[in-house]
Amino acid sequence: MATHEVTFPITNEQEILKLQAGDEVVVQGHIIGIRDRTQIRIFDQGVDPPMDLRGAFLLHTAPGVRKRDDQGAARGADPQEQRASPAVPSETTGRPAPNPAISTTKYDPVCIGTTTSARMVRFTEPLGAKYGVRAICGKGGFPDEAIEPMQRLKMVYFAIVGGAAALETTQIEEIEEVAWEELMPECLWKFRVKDFGPLTVGIDAHGKSLYHDVQEAAHKKLKELYARL
Repeated sequence: MATHEVTFPITNEQEILKLQAGDEVVVQGHIIGIRDRTQIRIFDQGVDPPMDLRGAFLLHTAPGVRKRDDQGAARGADPQEQRASPAVPSETTGRPAPNPAISTTKYDPVCIGTTTSARMVRFTEPLGAKYGVRAICGKGGFPDEAIEPMQRLKMVYFAIVGGAAALETTQIEEIEEVAWEELMPECLWKFRVKDFGPLTVGIDAHGKSLYHDVQEAAHKKLKELYARL
């Protein structure tokens, strides 16, 4: 087992290909919070996400947050470094205009945990094929149907420690953007993180899945036990 530090979003697929099932990973940079209603809007209702998901790390979450009273800079952040919302071209002026899907309200993290991934497995292939997502993380892992598309599209699934939301929340430095606020709390969230993890590579981009291996070993053991009865 190797240990890696990976910064997201990634631009070089080798950052994903070097990861092997069972490796430990600490994440820097940005991760995107996403959940059922968000993906239903994207894929079932055909609405493109207002955030760039190329090279992204997606976290299955519906976070507990607190609206920032003063709407000022986050704790410890340099106001000069605060990022503006993504802009869209203005047809009348030619100058960038605020993206209406991105909220101007600021939030602080209270408790950002994970939710069960298996029920969202059907979105895995289109997330990689259409939007270039490279990593997904949540609770409980993905079933075998995720292995082939993740290998083909060079994606990984990260396992995270269940019940450790309090610790994980301390690793989120700021909520930089919130999109589709009307879906609260199942919005799109852009988190800036530092030393997020450690995570375990549960499914790698080479067709290896720890979840498959555990199920296979368990079925084998059950057969042995039944044979003794």
